[in-house]
Amino acid sequence: MDLLIKGGHLASGQRADILVDDGEIISVGSAPGAEAAEVIDADGLVVVPGFVDGHRHVWQAPLRGIGPDMTLPEYMTAVLGRALNGYGPREAHHATLLGAAEALNAGITTVFDWSNATRTPEHTDAVLDAYATAGIRAVVAHANPDDERDVRRMADLRGRITGALAILGTDYGPWDEAVRQIELGRRLGLVVSMHAGGGPGSPLRRMGEAGLLGPHLQLVHVNNMTGDDAELLADNGVGVTVTPIVEATMGHGASAFSRFADAGGRAGLGTDVVVNAPADLFEPMRDTLRSHRAHTGTMHPAGGILAAATVDSARAIGIDDAVGTISAGKRADLVLLDGLSHLLGTGDVAGAVVTSLGPADVHTVVVDGRVVKRDGLLVGLDLARLRRSTAEAAVPYIAGLTSPV
Repeated sequence: MDLLIKGGHLASGQRADILVDDGEIISVGSAPGAEAAEVIDADGLVVVPGFVDGHRHVWQAPLRGIGPDMTLPEYMTAVLGRALNGYGPREAHHATLLGAAEALNAGITTVFDWSNATRTPEHTDAVLDAYATAGIRAVVAHANPDDERDVRRMADLRGRITGALAILGTDYGPWDEAVRQIELGRRLGLVVSMHAGGGPGSPLRRMGEAGLLGPHLQLVHVNNMTGDDAELLADNGVGVTVTPIVEATMGHGASAFSRFADAGGRAGLGTDVVVNAPADLFEPMRDTLRSHRAHTGTMHPAGGILAAATVDSARAIGIDDAVGTISAGKRADLVLLDGLSHLLGTGDVAGAVVTSLGPADVHTVVVDGRVVKRDGLLVGLDLARLRRSTAEAAVPYIAGLTSPV
């Protein structure tokens, strides 16, 4: 065996040993006498599935905090306009590596990267190389669907880094173009992701009638989702990802999480952009818990929200067969959390993870069976140095973006 995580507590409260070989979880439970090349003593730690960030524009990592009062139109102009146009392949690599490091530091083992930075094949190479260096699991959603040759190679990616397709979609682009791109993604076996609004007059019903809805499609935000929209998406198995912090901060509208849940759907969570939001999923979990309790008028169990940042997020991007739970046969993407040793064996561990922990409590992170953060420090990545070098060398124009737009 390659790795033994010994004596940790699962979110259920159960004490367990986790055996890992060749990146795969072999067993979960009591393993007395088990031996492995590496043993992690998890006594006093909580072991949860690695967090899955279901929607993130990772290339924006160097722009962290530049737009605390930025509206969506201002974001379109400053970030998707001026900033993105300044990214060459070198900048794309620096920024993606920084974003991946910040995600790992916060216990995020998978990112679905809606990568506007894949502007040319050279940009795509730079993004993929950054993920290979970082050691994170990444689903890279190519955002230049007109470059079909470059998109096609995303379908050939296997293992820790896989591909997807990011499109403007039916809300923000021409109908015929969206149909063609969705069908391209479906032919290639790629999840197709698009931002959507929902609500009266939205194209969702037309998409259903055209046979475009299904598990191959991921819709992000859907803040104006109606009950009928929610039933349509849930019935067709469409992946839905909400990003509640950014949606509230930038005025998108109320999170659709609860409305989707009313229809039997299970939305995943994303961070979206760090220009005005944290680079972790702890705050999105807490915000979702608060809004869902208000929506239902009940004390919805806090621990139930943990699934939204793990298995439900993985399902929404089509990889729940590989990650999202701690069970034999899944890939070993795991997070060991500190700060709750006094509750182990007696309290609601899962609820405490959601309500009380944060990135500072992320003790150890394992991706595909490899330790990428140990005892609170990233392995092979110097986050402080990455922040300095990226700011100095990759995005010298940031100062200009912080002025009013």
